[in-house]
Amino acid sequence: MTDHAATRGARKEHALQLFAGLPRHYDRVGAALSFGQDPRWRRAMVDRIGAHPGQRVLDVATGTGMVAQALVRRYGCSIVGLDQSPHMLAGARARLAGDPQLARRVTLVTGEAEHLPFDDGAFDHLTFTYLLRYVDDPAATLRELARVVAPGGRIATLEFGVPDPGPLRSLWDLWTRAGLPAAGRLVSREWAQTGRFLARSIPGFYARHPLDTLPGLWEEAGIGGVGVRRMSFGAGVVMWGTRDGGGDPRPA
Repeated sequence: MTDHAATRGARKEHALQLFAGLPRHYDRVGAALSFGQDPRWRRAMVDRIGAHPGQRVLDVATGTGMVAQALVRRYGCSIVGLDQSPHMLAGARARLAGDPQLARRVTLVTGEAEHLPFDDGAFDHLTFTYLLRYVDDPAATLRELARVVAPGGRIATLEFGVPDPGPLRSLWDLWTRAGLPAAGRLVSREWAQTGRFLARSIPGFYARHPLDTLPGLWEEAGIGGVGVRRMSFGAGVVMWGTRDGGGDPRPA
C-alpha cells in the first residue's frame, strides 16, 4: 500500500493525535458523552446490514472494535476491522483477547478510509462510524468505500447529528459547548480535548455538508436506495444504502 502520510491534511493529523490517548476510556465515556444513546445508535446501524454467516463485512474506523463485535454477535459473519490509529487498534486487540470466539472472526488492519488496501468488490457489506468529519474529501472517501463492496452489498454508517432549531437544539448547543468539555475533564486531559473538538467539528461538518445533501454524495459514489434515520431528536444519524443501487430489503 502506498504511504499517504505526506498528503494528510490538518484534519486527518489532528484526528490521529486526538485519539491517541482515548482507547482506555473510549467505550465507557463514549456512551456517557451521548447520554447513553451511542449503543442504541450503533444497534440501529448494525440492523441495516443484514449480513449472513460466512459473509465478509469491512468495518472502517473500527476504533476499539465495538461495531465489529456487534456484527459478529448479530450475524455470525467475518469482519475486517480497519482503523488509521494504532492506539485504537490496540484497544480492539484487547477486546479480541478477552473473547476467543470473537477473535476467530475478526481481523484487524491498519489503514485509511481514503486509500483502502483491498480489491474492488472484496466485501459483502461495509460499516463506518464517526468517519466523514475526519476526512478532507467526504465525496471521494465515499467512492473509495463503495469501491470495495460487491454489487448489492449494504453500506451503513453512524454519525453524530445536530437537532433542529428549538429548545432541544439550545440544550444541545449548551451541552456541546460546555457539557462535553466539562465531562471530558472529569476523565482525562485527552477527553477534555475531545469534548472541545466535538463541540466544533459536529456543527462545522454540517455547515459544510448539510444533512439533506449527504444522500446525494452517497448516490454519486454508486450507493443507491439511501435512507436516513435521525435518532435522539437528531443528535445521532444512521444512514444506509446498497452498492450499485440495489433495493434495500430491510424496512424503513
